Amino acid sequence: MKFAPITLCWFRTAWRSPVELEVPAYIHEVIENIAFLARDDKRIDKRSGVSQRLPITVLESVVSNAERRALKTGETSAVPRILDLYAALPSMTGKLELEYEGELKGADAVARELIRNAVGKVYQSYFDGANLRQVVQWFELGGSLRLDEDMPARQMLEQLGRIQDLLAFTSKLGLVESESDALRASAGEFILEGLYAHKRVSRNEELEFVAGERPQREERGKDDPEQRRERGDFRRGGGTGGGGGRRNLN
Repeated sequence: MKFAPITLCWFRTAWRSPVELEVPAYIHEVIENIAFLARDDKRIDKRSGVSQRLPITVLESVVSNAERRALKTGETSAVPRILDLYAALPSMTGKLELEYEGELKGADAVARELIRNAVGKVYQSYFDGANLRQVVQWFELGGSLRLDEDMPARQMLEQLGRIQDLLAFTSKLGLVESESDALRASAGEFILEGLYAHKRVSRNEELEFVAGERPQREERGKDDPEQRRERGDFRRGGGTGGGGGRRNLN
């Protein structure tokens, strides 16, 4: 049973926010998956388990951060972003009881991994089979993008618009071009976070999206056929180099 829509109704009636609040479905789903993944994580104490209030508390913090940003930037619409989940880390770590291995890793690091894995899982449900090669290639060609959690929606959209085809893919999240800037900015950022979760792009220490690390090819011997094919060393008759193609069958 999904609980997030119920908690959202509670927010609307109890908080009386001066800005319009819209929480995308993928934000609800990521928060739910954080709780599910935490319950299966071996670094988290199974006896104490995961607090039933974890998803509610995290959603409260995420919504609060989105509203704070909207008030600060003078926007009339508050839409949570994945960045708001990272801002809500204290509300998450306070609801987790860690095993020894988790204590060694650190509550903050464990929570960040839970967010990243949850984002990756939800992203896959929306973009399975989608070809985002051109988005990834933009970073591989030297592009980089830094998205601050307090960045106004219009400014974030301008930054995201630099990446070829990125905003077009927000249609897979159910958005159209007439949607609010805040909704489209959140959706575009979610796509980048999903690519980061699947290691197709990276984020450096300054929280800037950059090209992902290419997997290193396994070291092969100098006579490896694939390397010779790439060098164009194959000659007629199946030999290599300039020494003819006759094989020694002795």
